[in-house]
Amino acid sequence: MIDLSTYEVWFLTGSQHLYGPETLEQVAAHSTEIAGVLNDADAIPVKVVYKPVLTTPDEIHNICLEANSTPECVGVITWMHTFSPAKNWIAGLSALQKPMAHLHTQYNRDIPWADIDMDFMNLNQAAHGDREFGFMVSRLRKSRKVVVGHWSEADVQQRLGVWARVACAWADSQGARLARFGDNMRSVSVTEGDKVEALTRLGYQVYGYGVGDLVAVIDQVSNSDLDALIEEYEDSYTMSDDLRKGGARHQSVRDAAKIELGIRSFLEDGNFKAYTNTFENLHGMKQLPGIASQRLMADGYGFGAEGDWKTSALLRAMKVMSSGLDGGTSFMEDYTYHLDPDNQQVLGAHMLEICPTIASGKPSLEVHPLGIGGKEDPARLVFNTPAGPAINASLVDMGNRFRLIVNDVDVVDAENEMPNLPVARALWLPKPNFKDGLAGWIYAGGAHHTGFSQAIDAEYMADYADIAGLEYLHITDGTTMHNLKNEIRWNDMFYALSNGF
Repeated sequence: MIDLSTYEVWFLTGSQHLYGPETLEQVAAHSTEIAGVLNDADAIPVKVVYKPVLTTPDEIHNICLEANSTPECVGVITWMHTFSPAKNWIAGLSALQKPMAHLHTQYNRDIPWADIDMDFMNLNQAAHGDREFGFMVSRLRKSRKVVVGHWSEADVQQRLGVWARVACAWADSQGARLARFGDNMRSVSVTEGDKVEALTRLGYQVYGYGVGDLVAVIDQVSNSDLDALIEEYEDSYTMSDDLRKGGARHQSVRDAAKIELGIRSFLEDGNFKAYTNTFENLHGMKQLPGIASQRLMADGYGFGAEGDWKTSALLRAMKVMSSGLDGGTSFMEDYTYHLDPDNQQVLGAHMLEICPTIASGKPSLEVHPLGIGGKEDPARLVFNTPAGPAINASLVDMGNRFRLIVNDVDVVDAENEMPNLPVARALWLPKPNFKDGLAGWIYAGGAHHTGFSQAIDAEYMADYADIAGLEYLHITDGTTMHNLKNEIRWNDMFYALSNGF
């Protein structure tokens, strides 16, 4: 569903005519080579397109306008091979609406100690030119990612790849459509928010639908499509005999499959990229969507339970960023704690809707009572999550801005079986430690719903916050409550001065 290879970033090189045509030819040759290497780098999932060397204000302005109007272009990488007077960039940078990465590099890796002369110095002075350019970007208060190092380094290519993936997620959000089946659940506050500001700031539009609109589509599902999906279930998951065709409880699986096909059809027909539902609004549905939401997330859709449209949109962005990477990305909730003083842990889960991309091994398709929602027993995939590093991310509305909170965590293997817990789950240790990690999350106002990922890390989320203009708080190793609370206070003052309460 998500193909990042259709996107491209443009490689823009600055120079000037002071050095003569021969130097400009060398600059162009070097830039072409660098763009080609970056385009072939495995870490960068998009096309890197070389653009002719820029030397005048008109050239720079025109290429920035062209980038803005080219849908395939999700951002630009800038580099000053020689010295490029920054006044030339004012109009272009002021007009640029696409994300920007500033690659602070130079063509040569090493100084040619025995041969270096002034011709070499005049050509290879990115140390000079990039500082001039960097000043102007800072003067204009333009957001950008600065990546430092030789263009051939794996680390440099990796960091540009992170930025490119985030730029794709940003492009994907612009004009994205989110469907809400039912309203926000009860009187929950953190799942609410300003949809007008979300459209203005983040680019996506939230549409509301009655559950009856969805049920009408579910009722139109054909038996042939249903039979095909049931076969896929039986091939893909561990299932008890009574849930398979001919089994005593097979109808529950068939009802769940019908719901999946109906939601999928609704989303495809409406060109939606994410959706929410809630167990408070299920009129006309036999069961709460469980396996449906799990499998749709696995295909790249964003999802938020209980009407949580912000988490739905955030998860979609994280799905785009992580497309093709090892590890999975899922909707998640901090559900309950293990408070053994010697082994304090968080058990993450939800009633039904955890994405199987984070499963350890083959998921089990099971049907159990839910005890909430007042409907028939829903089908869901049950599994554990493999050990390893991960992040939890939460997008909350603070009234005068959106805040993105990220906590680094370490997923661990459960030491004990949980035979009576029929949901997918993850067990983790928050950083910097259990008590400070949880206290920091609460000080920051983080939600109980999150986007959880073992495929991407906090760098992706920091880049996303920079592009989107979001407040960003990172709770990780070295975080102290004193410093975090001060950061929150300073941020409050900044946004009060810049936006007003």
